[in-house]
Order: sequence, then structure tokens, then C-alpha cells
Amino acid sequence: MSRSPLSLSLISLALAGGLTACAQQPAQPPSQSTSLSDELVMATVWMQSSGEYAALSHQAFNLARMNLDRALSAPGNDQQRPPAIIVDVDETVLDNAAYEAWLIANDENYASDSWHQWVEKASAVPMPGAKAFLDYAASRGVEVFYVTNRRENESDATLRNLRQVGFPDADSEHFLPRTDASDKTPRRQRVAQSHWVVLLMGDNLGDFSAGFDRETAAARRAAVNAQADAFGSRYIVLPNPAYGAWEEALYGGDWSLSDEEKSRARRNHLEVWGGAATQ
Repeated sequence: MSRSPLSLSLISLALAGGLTACAQQPAQPPSQSTSLSDELVMATVWMQSSGEYAALSHQAFNLARMNLDRALSAPGNDQQRPPAIIVDVDETVLDNAAYEAWLIANDENYASDSWHQWVEKASAVPMPGAKAFLDYAASRGVEVFYVTNRRENESDATLRNLRQVGFPDADSEHFLPRTDASDKTPRRQRVAQSHWVVLLMGDNLGDFSAGFDRETAAARRAAVNAQADAFGSRYIVLPNPAYGAWEEALYGGDWSLSDEEKSRARRNHLEVWGGAATQ
């Protein structure tokens, strides 16, 4: 997915195995020198260095390949229109973790100017497994449509990046950037008018349906649970702990919050173990 126009970064997740109780507790106030770029460190270093991140990416593309094969070979499938898949770009087929690392190294938050400079470099590398899968889809006669919320004025640089890494269908016909609203529904519908869309891939729920766009984190999770069967079949999700609409939900949709307020909102969404029982 592409970035929101304001600061994006990581919520710190507290996970522990074998918890006997979980409860919402008041958050500790962040320090007066809160740095959101510092809070991005764990997500970014995990994305850039862990085998687990690479494994999850490969897993997503392997699953996509299996579902693609199943759909193409299923009796009675849609043969009237040519098959296609729809993929998001950022953190779905292109890896932008180097930009996140730059934010951390320079103690910066996301900004449209620095993001645009990164896009213009056209130096993002493929997500693990992305090229092999997209090449395979093309070999099966499946067209690839890149539906992204990168801006229209970033189309040339993005297409240059997609071509440099050797992705198929990296042309203006198959590239649908954001022109006005961030909602991808009209662009997905445009593809579906002429093609049989076999599956969709993305790192953000909005890459699949606007129906997941809810105001709170709890409502977004409930919407996912209501469509659990779609994930891993028609919808294939890539991991992205660094940024996304999930963060906006923590702030009640208000990106104008200060860094301290954002850090506090993140902490307030932690479900904290009540602690060991005392005798």
C-alpha cells in the first residue's frame, strides 16, 4: 500500500505466550522526547533482517500460486473474459523498507516530499517471491494489474522501477495509480469489467474491499473475522507492521495528533497482562 499523507509508523506490540488473563490498562505516558521514528525500529529491522519476514512473503506468493492453479483448472470457471490478478505495489510486490530505515536514521517521520524522492529513485527491490509468482502468472496467460495509491505524478518512476526488477505487464495499461480518492474500488471495478479477477494481493485491508475501512481497530478486526474464509483464497495478505490503515484506526482517523498523542494512542491499544498473582 502507499503511504498516508501524514506520519506513519509502528505500534509496539506486546505479545506473551500462555497468558492467563488479558485486560486493557491505562498506558504509561510517553516521554516528552517521543520519537515516532524510534518506534519504527523493531518493525523495520524485522522486515529487513528476519528470515520469518521473508518466509511469510514466500508463503503468501506460494499460496497465491496454488489458488491461481486451482481457479484456472476448476470446471466451469469464467472463460468469457481473460484471467487477471490485482496486486498492490508497496509492501506487496515492492519492498520499501530502505525508506523506513532512512526515516529512522534521520529521526524523521513520513513526509510526502521524502517519499516522492524515494519513489523517483526507482530503487525498491521485489518482495521475496514476488517476481517468481508474477512471472508464473504471466506464463499461465494471466494479466497482472498494479492498483496502487501512489500518485499519478509518480507513475513514470514506479513503472520504471517495476520494469527494472523485471515484472510483467509493467505498462500504463496495467498500472492504475491514485488520481483522486484513495478508495481502490472504482479501479478494481474497471479491471473486473474486462477481466476475470482471480485473486487480489495486498498488505492493507483496503487492497481487497472498502468494506474493511472502519473507524476503529476493533471494527476492522470484526470485519475481517466476518469474512475469514476469503483470506488465503481470494484475498492474499502480505505482512506489513511498519505502516497502514490499521494505524489510522488507532488514532480515530485523526492524523493531526502530535507525536506524543500518537504514541499514547498506540499504548492505549495494548491489551496488558494483569501480572502474576500475589499470595
